[in-house]
Amino acid sequence: MGMKEEYEQTLQAQLDDWNTEIDKLKAKADGAKADTQLEYYNKIEKLQVMQDSANNELAKLKKAGDDVWEDIKAGIDSE
Repeated sequence: MGMKEEYEQTLQAQLDDWNTEIDKLKAKADGAKADTQLEYYNKIEKLQVMQDSANNELAKLKKAGDDVWEDIKAGIDSE
């Protein structure tokens, strides 16, 4: 497996972790009082924004040729 594929797997693992965290927060929010629910939903929203950005970058990475992927990786790592 090449470095590009390993990096893709690393990004996918991070996305999976965020999915798990979002699911946990949603479950907690469902059982929380209104003021606490707002806090959970704010955290969920922030995670979803990060997740959307990472999904877009992962899609670019998968499409990128071997000569370009390091530039994309550098951009992802700087975020």
